[in-house]
Order: sequence, then structure tokens, then C-alpha cells
Amino acid sequence: MFMNARTLICLALLLVLAGCTAAPERPKTVRQALLGLGERAAEQVAASPALPKPTTDQVLLLAMPKVDPDLGLSDERLMESLTRALLGLDDSPQVLDWRPALGDGAGDNQWRLESRLNASAPRLQLSDRELLPYRLTLTLRRPGGEQPLWQAHIDGALDATAL
Repeated sequence: MFMNARTLICLALLLVLAGCTAAPERPKTVRQALLGLGERAAEQVAASPALPKPTTDQVLLLAMPKVDPDLGLSDERLMESLTRALLGLDDSPQVLDWRPALGDGAGDNQWRLESRLNASAPRLQLSDRELLPYRLTLTLRRPGGEQPLWQAHIDGALDATAL
């Protein structure tokens, strides 16, 4: 019985060590795959010269993103990533979902943020994964206005296996 328990303990330790030496995991969820993109977008919005400082006094009204169907992402997933990243900033603005009714009587501290995520090139097939090149366009406007006050582009690639 003593040898049997000792064997089981050694086997358990061996399995733990084997798990530690395995290849690093890829992002398991869309949320993880979009985390970096959302953070980069939030940092650019916060640094926008059009957005007055301190950003904690500002209200960002997020319009539902427009996502290219070729990327295999839903608009809601990108919206969640952008919202979380904006709220995660050190001096985060207030963040609300944009509704057309919010354009009436908008305050001086309110800004509409629009985003569009497009496939910027064909899928890239690597030996171990497939990448989806993208371009995220961020546009800041006043509620009810059509004139862009600021626009930025973020280019990159998403790992298709995480989607």
C-alpha cells in the first residue's frame, strides 16, 4: 500500500511537470483575442486632441460597431471589448451605449464614438495558425453632428483560431 501511494504521488508530480512544459496556450476566447485591440483603441481615443481633458469629465456615447462579416466577429463582441477597455483606462471617461435620442440636448462633455472593423487583406495562412488582417477605424463626433472631429486607424491581425 505504501508503494502504491508513493507511485501515485510520483505520477501526479510527473503529470504536473509535463503540463508546465507544454506549449503556451493561445487565446481561448474572442474576449481575449480582442483585448489588445480594445486597449489600443481606448488609448488612442483618450489621447485624442479633440477630447478635452480630464477625460473623467467626458461622456463617450458608443455607437454599435460595424464589423466586416469576413472577420467572423459579431458587432456585440467588439462593442464589449471597446467598452471594457475604455472603462479600464486610469482616467476613464463615462461610457454609454449610443442611441439616436441621446443626440437631442447633448451636453458639451458628450462625444459619439463610432468604430468600423474591416478585413484589410486576405487571410494569412501560417504553418500553425491563420491570421485575419484588419483595420479598425475610430471616429469621434459630437452627438447629432456628422462632421468628424477626430479619426484614427489601427492595423493588425487577429488569430483566427481564437475566434
